[in-house]
Amino acid sequence: MKLKYAGIAVLGIALAALAVQKGDKQMTTNKLTPEEEYVIVYKGTEAPFSGKYLDNNEPGTYVCKRCGAPLYRSSDKFDGHCGWPSFDDEIAGAVKRVPDPDGSRTEIICANCGAHLGHVFTGEGLTDKDIRHCVNSISLVFVPAAKADANDPNSKPSTKAYFAGGCFWGVDYWLKSAAGVISVTAGYMGGTTKHPTYEQVCSGKTGHAETVEVIFDPNKTTYEDLAKLFFEIHDPTQRNRQGPDIGYQYRSAIFYADQQQKQIAERLIEQLKKKGLKVVTSVEPAKEFWPAEDYHQDYYGKNAGQPYCHIRTKHF
Repeated sequence: MKLKYAGIAVLGIALAALAVQKGDKQMTTNKLTPEEEYVIVYKGTEAPFSGKYLDNNEPGTYVCKRCGAPLYRSSDKFDGHCGWPSFDDEIAGAVKRVPDPDGSRTEIICANCGAHLGHVFTGEGLTDKDIRHCVNSISLVFVPAAKADANDPNSKPSTKAYFAGGCFWGVDYWLKSAAGVISVTAGYMGGTTKHPTYEQVCSGKTGHAETVEVIFDPNKTTYEDLAKLFFEIHDPTQRNRQGPDIGYQYRSAIFYADQQQKQIAERLIEQLKKKGLKVVTSVEPAKEFWPAEDYHQDYYGKNAGQPYCHIRTKHF
């Protein structure tokens, strides 16, 4: 792939090298080619209209080329008419914004490993969200929604799990701290209303449950381990409530992404029932997941405190 020299200042290269030396999340996971290193490590720019993902419209997830962390959903990709892939949203907590060494732009990097992605712009009015993540294709790997090639060392697809157990603040808090978890996003699932708001879900008329989407590394944890943790951080015997939070939106539910997840969830429920727990957790096929408003994301991380109705109780 032909790359153009992006006028990187010597200061920019020095800062990148210094970050590597200090270990500021710059640990290389995948081996990079010289062209990839030019962009990802030394903050270069690929030539416009040359990237492999510019016109890609398949459903799926874009992950970091260097570490495999999920960054963007295909549903947030749009034609920015700029020569590079454009997104008007990122997976919660996946992308970090830092001042660009040029003193005028805002750089975007992978929050997990610090890989350079591109730049972010606002005020262009291109979408309703009025934001454009301008990303180099060479910084990304696309993982199709239908399948992921496990033999591709550059792919390293993550696995998703969906859990609902009362207020999503507490579920987010516990699952985010679990080993092998890449990201947790609070949102809504199981209902019929498209793009539901928190107020709509709280009305109980949309059918949604407050749900978290967990993206995890299957090389570091398993779906079963996460499901066990889910059952231990909330009371699966409470129907349509969790502590003081009452309503259908607070129901206990597992939304399975495939038959293997369904079988694991049902097996764990049977184990709990044999222990005497009258589990009411429903096991339902995953539907479209709608991320919640920004102020719900990483609530306890941004607001000091701990969950008021999610206390871990060992069951397994």
